[in-house]
Amino acid sequence: MASMSKKEWREATLASALKRAAERQEEFETSSGLEIEPVYTPEDVAELDYIRDLAYPGEYPYTRGVQANMYRGRIWTIRQYAGFGTAEETNQRYRYLLEQGQTGLSIAFDLPTQIGYDSEHELARGEVGKVGVAIDSLRDMEVLFQSIPLDKVSTSMTINATAPVLLAMYIALGKKQGVDPSELKGTIQNDILKEYIARGTHIFPPRPSMRLTTDIFAYCAEQVPRWNTISISGYHIREAGSTAAQEIGFTLANGIAYVKAAIDAGLSVDTFAPRLSFFFNSHLNFFEEIAKFRAARRLWARIMKERFGAKDSRSWMLRFHTQTAGCSLTAPQPHNNIVRTALQALAATLGGTQSLHTNSFDEAYAPPSEEAVTVAVRTQQILAHENGIADVVDPLGGSYYIEHVTNKLERQAEEYIAKIDSMDGAVVAIEQGYQQKEIQDSSYRYQREVENGKRTVVGVNEFVSPYPKIKGLLRVNPEVEKTQWKRTAQVREERDSGRVDQTLHRLEEVARTSDNTMPAFLECVEAYATLGEICDVLRRVFSTQKEFLVF
Repeated sequence: MASMSKKEWREATLASALKRAAERQEEFETSSGLEIEPVYTPEDVAELDYIRDLAYPGEYPYTRGVQANMYRGRIWTIRQYAGFGTAEETNQRYRYLLEQGQTGLSIAFDLPTQIGYDSEHELARGEVGKVGVAIDSLRDMEVLFQSIPLDKVSTSMTINATAPVLLAMYIALGKKQGVDPSELKGTIQNDILKEYIARGTHIFPPRPSMRLTTDIFAYCAEQVPRWNTISISGYHIREAGSTAAQEIGFTLANGIAYVKAAIDAGLSVDTFAPRLSFFFNSHLNFFEEIAKFRAARRLWARIMKERFGAKDSRSWMLRFHTQTAGCSLTAPQPHNNIVRTALQALAATLGGTQSLHTNSFDEAYAPPSEEAVTVAVRTQQILAHENGIADVVDPLGGSYYIEHVTNKLERQAEEYIAKIDSMDGAVVAIEQGYQQKEIQDSSYRYQREVENGKRTVVGVNEFVSPYPKIKGLLRVNPEVEKTQWKRTAQVREERDSGRVDQTLHRLEEVARTSDNTMPAFLECVEAYATLGEICDVLRRVFSTQKEFLVF
């Protein structure tokens, strides 16, 4: 029996068992459509070479992790994404989270801020402070970080189209606090390509937007060397309905586009690549998600070393932040979301994430309440300190199933990247609607599976039962708009209007050349030009981009 092959086991032991009790469904597969067999053996990973494909943690190709001792040295950064209402309200939430043991800040901006409008703009009506904090000028940033020294925290800013403006505000604030830009630590999302693919908060067409992205790369390489200049995001691609394989493939294809754009702009790959970071979703299929993170690390390492010829080993490392899947949260039986989030967080840590946000159970209704966000933080702390998962590196490495799925996802992702390469890269593929169409098709298939009962969602299409209403939901006061209008009006009254006009004129001049725009942005925000005023200048120079329609 010891030498029985998998085929022999199927024909003998398994066939006999199935005669007595059939399997509970006709087929088993992952969200990426990979068939799941009942058991995995060495036969399923026969082509695996340990040194070539896995290696030790901290060694190329980093399948097992980018650090040799991972969480034995330092627990992942607990970075809860937060922002709502005014800068004062969000500042209070940040200080509360830091008191609860959060180790990094993560800013959520409201929609007007994301698309470059001041709170008083007519298109901002009804949206001010709703899905994030409203930031109109450097004054708001000063209030947002009141009593929070920037040399003591690491800050992540989820901002894309207006990324250079918000980064300039953060640098300016650091200078006002006496913190040199070289000491600032954090990440700016700055991933505009995924906005055209999956999210929609873009302002300008792709090509000038890419120029702004690479301007940040170049500026920070010299002036803000500890800053992660981009967080190439698969999270929103997955939230839009992609499979795990598409999340890897489309995200890394975007990464390739950014690297090529920076090289074309005259940057040496090893001057900026070590500060690239990624942002992934941790979704529902536990084992597939763990394999996804491992496959992405290995594939990116090979891309950077073999395609781009990077020599610095830090350029090969895929470092990433993870957020649990917002799209998996349900309004019915919302406390079930605590369990979903805990399992997704466990998958992220077993997959080797560098930082983590855990969603709050009430987020299907509103921005998280203080109670819900505390549970979310405690979830991470329990994982970090109570069950031993942080004590060993890549504990599922070598699992026949995990390694098999890792290999399969890597191959599927490579196929997507090859397809995008054949279309002359991610930007052209986006302009032709390729990624958008693929995601729409996957999303449609998933929803049909839920509706026809093939996919179970507990509390929604199965195991439905009454549940009590959530108490204490966070509601953003509609007076937030008026508060923002008053503050911005006061800024306009107190600032030197002549200096503002001068800096905005200078920005327009620079934007019409190939010079780096970051110094001009910094001059504008230090003069207290507003976000809307700055973006209006760029709208005149670059024009605006409408949605790429895909049918």
